Amino acid sequence: LHARTMGLHTVFTDHSLFGFADGSSILTNEVLRFSLRDCTHCICVSHTSKENTTLRASLDPKNISVIPNAVDATMFTPDVSKRDPNKITIVLVSRLVYRKGMDLLAEIIPIITCKYPEVQFIIGGSGPKQLVLEEVREQHQLHSRVKLLGALQHNQVRDVLVKGDILLNTSLTEAFCIAIVEAVCCGLKVVSTNVGGVPEVLPPDLITLADPSV
Repeated sequence: LHARTMGLHTVFTDHSLFGFADGSSILTNEVLRFSLRDCTHCICVSHTSKENTTLRASLDPKNISVIPNAVDATMFTPDVSKRDPNKITIVLVSRLVYRKGMDLLAEIIPIITCKYPEVQFIIGGSGPKQLVLEEVREQHQLHSRVKLLGALQHNQVRDVLVKGDILLNTSLTEAFCIAIVEAVCCGLKVVSTNVGGVPEVLPPDLITLADPSV
């Protein structure tokens, strides 16, 4: 609004997906619609994100560009010497919140570890769902097979990823998911929920998509 008053062009970048039915989303979408009246152009990170923003803010799709997220590939290089050759290591680096599918993760960990004795999990990140994962680990006596690293600095992410064979993304909603691009750069196979803009990010031979259910 201030930019419009000063005669400045404004570009808004949107990298989240919101719903349309719950009270929080309805209020947020009304604020967005009001705010973007004075916006010159918008950028979204995926075509799914563009569609979501177009509907939420009642915008002309011609005024929205899609520019996918990118990573500096020189910072995310493979190092197979860091992997445990006797284990299959599943890595998950995420905020430990409901939207990131931590309840799905909490339910599948006991199933996978029981079915495949050679599998171990490394989980980086922090959030309110960390307690749920700690309870699952305690209940099923998985301390040696489920490592919870807590919050990570961005410069620590690559050193965690290279320890894994598979990156797991359990998100319930996702506009892009840059973690899966970082993981592929580090040489990991990616398994992800088939939600939002995730199917747009990688070619089929680098990712396995699954419905967001246990």
